Amino acid sequence: MNEYIISACSTADLSKEYFTARNIPYICFHYELDGKNYQDDLYQSLSMKDFYQAMRDGAMTRTSQLNQIEYEEFFEQFLKEGKDVLHLTLSSGISGTYNSARMAAEVMKEKYPERKIYVVDSKNASSGFGLLAEKAKELQEEGMDIDTLYAWLEEHKLECHAWFFSCDLTFFIRGGRISKASGTIGNMLRICPLMQVEKDGKLVVRQKVHGKKKVIRSIVEKMEQYAENGFAYDWKVFISHSDCIEDASAVKELIEQQFPNTKGKIELFDIGTTIGAHTGPGTVALFFWGQDRRTIKEEQV
Repeated sequence: MNEYIISACSTADLSKEYFTARNIPYICFHYELDGKNYQDDLYQSLSMKDFYQAMRDGAMTRTSQLNQIEYEEFFEQFLKEGKDVLHLTLSSGISGTYNSARMAAEVMKEKYPERKIYVVDSKNASSGFGLLAEKAKELQEEGMDIDTLYAWLEEHKLECHAWFFSCDLTFFIRGGRISKASGTIGNMLRICPLMQVEKDGKLVVRQKVHGKKKVIRSIVEKMEQYAENGFAYDWKVFISHSDCIEDASAVKELIEQQFPNTKGKIELFDIGTTIGAHTGPGTVALFFWGQDRRTIKEEQV
């Protein structure tokens, strides 16, 4: 079996230390903050606190996906070393980056016909995409070859759940994702939308919950409803947040109460600049393995 690497994009929202420890190379997206260009480099250039404070202070953000040439250069460094590549991307329902990576892979296959290169559309975002990469890494370490792993990911990736909530609609209004009137009323009424990344990889609103305590309870109820093995769930859980560690910690504590086998297996991460530029501060996301998203019938509101 030829040696292969599992790689990802920075939008998997794992920390630099986690990527390094798990030997998962990553390629960085780009963003602008008040007209200045940055890499989405996991808060190495600009701290998480400074990024979200700038947004609170009115700084305008803009993101850009990776292009085909950038992916070609990223893939080639491993192919040159005689390694095959399995790369995971941000959901195609959120970004066009999957197509850029796929086209780059085709070019590299022609240049390195003896090598294998696969690109997986995660159909997920933030640390849910990271949780999928972690599962891939574990299966690789168990001895799964690249062809089998690619097939496994395509079959099972929709079992990785992604649920989000936000208690501040300011940045959803600013980005045009909800109308100013609806957002203003929502903020006044303390409405916290509970959102899901659905089967096609798009983010949709599932519930409009009144108040932070209730939405924290509601997001954990989704895990109670859909988690693999129910309350006996014992695999990893990832939680990411945009500068609201108290809310993320409250979700973690409630999960540990309801799912005792998760103690010591829950990781908290920062929502990175690419995702955070659209959500703003105050968003919490929960990721776990569970029922295939294709079988779930939830209403969009």
